[in-house]
Formats: sequence, structure tokens, C-alpha cells
Amino acid sequence: MIFISEIGLNHNGNFNLCYELIRQSKLSGADIAKFQLGWKSKKNEINYLDRDRVAQLIKWCNYFDIKIMFSLFNQDSINLIKQFNLDSHKIASRTLAENRNLSKKIINLKKLTYISLGMWNKKTLPFKKTSKIKYLWCKSTYPNSIQDLKNFPKKFTNKHYDGFSDHTIGIETALIAISRGASVIEKHFTLDKSNTTIRDHALSATPNEFRSLVNLGREINRRLANGV
Repeated sequence: MIFISEIGLNHNGNFNLCYELIRQSKLSGADIAKFQLGWKSKKNEINYLDRDRVAQLIKWCNYFDIKIMFSLFNQDSINLIKQFNLDSHKIASRTLAENRNLSKKIINLKKLTYISLGMWNKKTLPFKKTSKIKYLWCKSTYPNSIQDLKNFPKKFTNKHYDGFSDHTIGIETALIAISRGASVIEKHFTLDKSNTTIRDHALSATPNEFRSLVNLGREINRRLANGV
């Protein structure tokens, strides 16, 4: 099982808050702390990340022994992240839907690439499934309603999906995904769900919720692996 703590923009533009979000992600059992590179990232915007800040995020993750990953939203973000030789990258639903050429460039970095399918409406996958690509079932509504989940996979092991990028409120849907064979869970992460700086806080997991998700999810996964 891989659990991804999607920190994204939940630092609210306070870069130093990323330290605590990374620390709490690790304490909550996350395997990967994820940020967004190239989205709302101009110098006067909420998610400004230059080379020095990216390097600092990597140092903090190394210190807490948690992997780091970025969603890459433009060519500049690809050029920047290539300098750091990270293990994996993310293609967000919006990037896949709106910029297929950029998506190809990210895949061509030949790193493990997680791809969210929240805006992908075709029956066929956008790129051939390989050992370097992990597809995440997703719906790009914030938050997901129950109606958004009508086509939720009954068995992830019988589909092309490796996991679930969760935009629902609560952890229940992610646990259902694990019970159906999902091996990757991405969940937004926050220190304060009541914060209204950006919409993601409301659908995010707090440290206690994320820890429950990880503990329950790993136990479900163990039981499935033992034939339950």
C-alpha cells in the first residue's frame, strides 16, 4: 500500500507551514508528501515555489524520512524538477485533459508516474499501461458527492486502475477502495479543515483522520493478501 498526503496548496501561501505539514504527514503514516509545481506559482501567487523553495521542501522530507512528489503543471516545472532526480512525478487530471503533450513529456522523464483520471471520459486509457505508470481513479469535483461516485470501481484488480485519488469528505470511500483492491490512496491533507483560504481544506483529512485511514487501510490490505 502507498499512501500519498496531498498537501498541495494547503499551506495557504505560508511556505514555512510546509514544514509542519510534512512532519504531520510522516507522523500520520504517509509514504509520500505531495506538492503542486507550476500551479498558481507566480511570485505574487499563493503557491510560489522557486528552486530554493523546492530544494528546501526536499530537505525537510529527507529529514523526516518521507518521499516527496510534485504534480507538474507546465514546462518550467519540468525543467526545474529535472534538476533534483526525484523517484516519481504526478500528472494531475487537469494536465491530462488539457495538455496531452506536457503529459507525454512527464512520462518521458522515465520516472514512476502517477496519473489521475478525474477529467478523463474515454473508455481507453490515455497512455499504454506500463510498470512506470500508475493510474488513479478520480472525479474532479471538490468535494465529490455520492452521485459523483456512481461509476466507482467494484474491483480495482479487474480494472486498469492502481488506486484512488480521493476528493470525498471523510475517509470511508478510500477504505472502500482499499477493500476493492486499490494499492494507492491519495488524500488531501490539512491541519485545519475549517480554513477557507482554498476549497481543498474541507475535503482534506486531518492528521488524526489520515492516521486512521492508514492504520485501517493497511490492516484491510493485509487481510485481503491473506485470502480474507
